[in-house]
Amino acid sequence: MKTFKNILDFQKEFSTDEKCREYLEQQRWNGTPACPFCGSINVCRFSNGKIFKCREKECRKKFSVTVGTIYENTKVPLTKWFLATYFLAVHSKGISSLQLANFLGVTQKTAWHLNHRIRKMLTDNAPKLLDGIVEVDHSYIGGSETNKHANKRKVRAGTGNKTMVLGAVQRKGKAKTKVVPDTSIDNVTKTIEEFVAPDSIVVTDEHHAFNELHLNYNHRKVNHREKEYVRREEILIHTNSIEGFWNILKKQINGIHHSVTPKHLQRYCNESAFRYNRRELFQDERFADALTNCAGTLKYKELTANE
Repeated sequence: MKTFKNILDFQKEFSTDEKCREYLEQQRWNGTPACPFCGSINVCRFSNGKIFKCREKECRKKFSVTVGTIYENTKVPLTKWFLATYFLAVHSKGISSLQLANFLGVTQKTAWHLNHRIRKMLTDNAPKLLDGIVEVDHSYIGGSETNKHANKRKVRAGTGNKTMVLGAVQRKGKAKTKVVPDTSIDNVTKTIEEFVAPDSIVVTDEHHAFNELHLNYNHRKVNHREKEYVRREEILIHTNSIEGFWNILKKQINGIHHSVTPKHLQRYCNESAFRYNRRELFQDERFADALTNCAGTLKYKELTANE
C-alpha cells in the first residue's frame, strides 16, 4: 500500500494514469490479475500493459483492470478519479460537485456523476452486525420549507419536506444508517434487526417506535421529554454517540451540499458512515479501503431517472 500524509503526497504518488492502474491492480487483484467474466487467473497481459486476455477456452475475453468497476468506459482520466475518491474518502465533510468540478477541471454535471459513483464505492456491502452497547435514534434530513411558495410545500407528518433516517452506533465502534419511510414499529424494528445482533444492549429515547425492542434486545431508554439525557446504571445510559453522528451528517449535508433529494440521500449517509467508521485510520488506509470496493457501476441514466 502506498503511503501519503497529505494531498501533495497523494498527487505525487498518483501523478499518471499508469501509476493509478498499477495501484488499482494491486488493490483489486492483490497483484494477480483475474478475469472479471469467469474469475480465472489464467490470463496474459498485452504489450501495452493495459489490456489482458483470458486464456480459458470457454471465455477468451479481453479486459482491463477497470472492467466491472465504477471506472469502466469512463473518459475521465484515472488521475482525476483517484483525486475525487481521495476527497470523498478522506475529507471530514466530503466535497460538493461544484467544488470538485473546479478542482478537476470538468463540468459540474461530470463531477456530480463522479461523486455519486464514488459514494457507491463507499457503501459497505457486507456489513457485520453491531453488538455490545448500541445506541439507536432517528433523525429528519432535508431543507426548510419556510421560503418556499405555499403550493410547493410538502408538509408530511409535521416534518415538512424532510426524510427520515434511522441510525445505530456501537459504542466506540461503527455506525449504520438507513432511509426509512416512517417511524412505524414494524419499520423500525425490522431495520434495527438488520443493524444489531440479538441480545445486545440497545439504548434509545422514549419514542413509541422502539416499544418492541425488548423482545430481542436488552432495551434501555432515556426520557428526553423529561430532560433526562444520561443515567448511570451498570453502564451509562445515553444516546450521545448517535447524536454525535447526526451532527456530523447534518454538517456535511447542510454545510457542503445544502440540500439533497430523498432519492439520493442513502448514498450521502453511506459516505458519512464510511468516514465515521474509519475515523482512526490514516489517509492512505481510508483511500485503499475505498478502492477495494470499486466493483459495480452506477449509470447517469439510473441516477437521473424520475427526476
